[in-house]
Amino acid sequence: MTALVHTNPEIRANDGSLVPVAGVLKGDITEKHFGLPQGDFHGQSLITDVIVHCAATVRFDLPEEDYALTNIRGVAHALDLAREGGPAFLQVSTAYVCGTRDGPIREADPLPAAGFANAYEASKRAGEMLVRESGVDWAIARPSIVVGEHESGAIRQFDTTYAAFKLIAEGRVGHMPARAGATLDFVPLDHVAAGIVAIAENMKRARGGTYHLVSGQPLPVERFTACIGAWPQFHEPELVSPEAFDPAQLPALERRLFRRVAGLYASYFQRDPHFDDSAFHALTGFRCPETGEAYIRRLIDYCIEVGFLSSPSTCDGKVAVAASD
Repeated sequence: MTALVHTNPEIRANDGSLVPVAGVLKGDITEKHFGLPQGDFHGQSLITDVIVHCAATVRFDLPEEDYALTNIRGVAHALDLAREGGPAFLQVSTAYVCGTRDGPIREADPLPAAGFANAYEASKRAGEMLVRESGVDWAIARPSIVVGEHESGAIRQFDTTYAAFKLIAEGRVGHMPARAGATLDFVPLDHVAAGIVAIAENMKRARGGTYHLVSGQPLPVERFTACIGAWPQFHEPELVSPEAFDPAQLPALERRLFRRVAGLYASYFQRDPHFDDSAFHALTGFRCPETGEAYIRRLIDYCIEVGFLSSPSTCDGKVAVAASD
């Protein structure tokens, strides 16, 4: 395996250990040929069997041009490598490219042209379209909300969803707009990683297919927030109907934190997609393990264990925050 890296040359597993690879190329997916000399780019295309393209920005708060640069143009540049020498191409997208649709979401459903919750989802849709129209041998993997390992809850980097979760658990964001019946599809990262590897190893059979790497066990939002409130040092947020929710009425600090972080994820508290993974199961035989409240508790336990969230011994259940405008 050869890894394309940008600024950090170290390839590490979820436990932080170094992953041995055959080679490391330093490049930039936003540049043609990744910024590599043409000869190096062409040579790499000839010795590559499968390109697994997972580079993307996953933040929700960026200007549209940032998504266009990384999540769309970056896909186009990676596809150039596939066209150069003929390797197959596995694109890592998102299950939420379905947009704000509710109900059954099948892997073969056509991509919506509109109705996305944010520019990130729209950019991943655009990237998928480039792949589908590329003429190369392709497959698409679509994870849902990726969180810690199934058995341990471990995760190496706390970002995206975890940032909003921390604000909610610590009571700094105490109100969230949520629709009755809304659900969240949390999927363990080890299921996602194993799924991507399995698809890559079966690209001849996977060719032209879209595969959901999801739990398929939608968790009601109110059960998720109740899990948070089960710890004495944490706060269960008040769920407010979107029609009655007015961020302008929140206290000043909460209002700022909601708009900057938690509010970026509010749409996921208002949707009820049920992702089908029949094609993925038929290809790999994999099923996601149980991801109910017990799994959420393991995730929270790990966050406490490593200090990302406060423990009962360091917090009396109330969060004191000093802030100024």
